[in-house]
Amino acid sequence: MAIKRSASPPSSHRGAGTKAKSSAQRPRHGLARVLSKLGVCSRTQAQALIAAGRVQVDGAIVRDPETPIEVGGVRLAIDGAAVEAAAKVYVMLNKPRGYVTTASDEHGRETVYTLLQGTNAEACGPGWLAPVGRLDKASEGLLLLTNDSAWGARLTDPASQLDKTYHVQIDTVPDAALLKRLRDGADDDGERLSAKSARELRRGEKNAWLEIVLDEGRNRHIRRLLAAFDIGVLRLVRVAIGPLQLGDLAKGRCRRLGAGEVAALARPTAFAADERQ
Repeated sequence: MAIKRSASPPSSHRGAGTKAKSSAQRPRHGLARVLSKLGVCSRTQAQALIAAGRVQVDGAIVRDPETPIEVGGVRLAIDGAAVEAAAKVYVMLNKPRGYVTTASDEHGRETVYTLLQGTNAEACGPGWLAPVGRLDKASEGLLLLTNDSAWGARLTDPASQLDKTYHVQIDTVPDAALLKRLRDGADDDGERLSAKSARELRRGEKNAWLEIVLDEGRNRHIRRLLAAFDIGVLRLVRVAIGPLQLGDLAKGRCRRLGAGEVAALARPTAFAADERQ
């Protein structure tokens, strides 16, 4: 009987081909970005470490932060100590007024990273956390931080249309027509700004509190929208992101999110408000 030979290459060659294909499919990013994505430090800090000659790739010092690196395919070290991917950390902070959402500020202003030290250090962990979106210096309330860059990017992607709820004290007493105008929107500096919803919470003699919900986040969105109608903001507090509520978290304090909360921010409709696994 004749033996039919397989058209496939020998198994050793097939294995080599599979390995090569697997290697080729690994993503490649600049070295500074890789260190940031691993949760080691910010990209700016990574650039400084690399430029100082403190980062090694497969045992060799690399000084160019844009050097393409095969993620998961090389050995990384800082000052000779191996770099491993940090455990994923997800934190919510009740940001007070007066702090800027950045790692360092050229004007010497206090940053939110000051708040992640001391009594908050245990909740936040020892690694690098990046803010998910921002709150300006004069704004306060719920701010998320994480070392999971992919999760953070999903939350800030405009396509997610994740609602953000704010309580805003304004310097006037609104009427129904004003609330409608906020929902209809206004043009400012070439951008169309509007609120998904706007309603009055309570009022005094000369000012009032509104609840404003956005499903997009432009720079200083609410302040610019209100300014378009000659309305000043006295206080602006973010009280919820999607289904996650600021709740009774004390000002200046932070806590880690539970697994259910982390998942629910990507799937808002599946969230149970009190779930903190």
